[in-house]
Amino acid sequence: MIVRWSKRAQSELQLAYDYIKLDSSQNAEKVKDKLISRTETLAAFPEIYPLDKYKINNRGRYRAFVLYHYRISYKVMKDAVLIVRLRHTSMSPLSY
Repeated sequence: MIVRWSKRAQSELQLAYDYIKLDSSQNAEKVKDKLISRTETLAAFPEIYPLDKYKINNRGRYRAFVLYHYRISYKVMKDAVLIVRLRHTSMSPLSY
């Protein structure tokens, strides 16, 4: 199983990186590396995290977790895990 990032999630990760980098480039790298590393573990254990409570009509394929105040939502598919969104937890939650 492979892990892929949607274009939207890639963009959101870059925005988070750019924002953190305004204060500290070292912390920006640390957060980005840890977020990517944690998502890579999903290839081996895709169902380790709970169902995404903000996904409308979630039939068990969408899951989410929080790391460094960032909520990562992903979809478990047959041969891949797709990272669909990354949002800071201070933002109002959005259903999708």
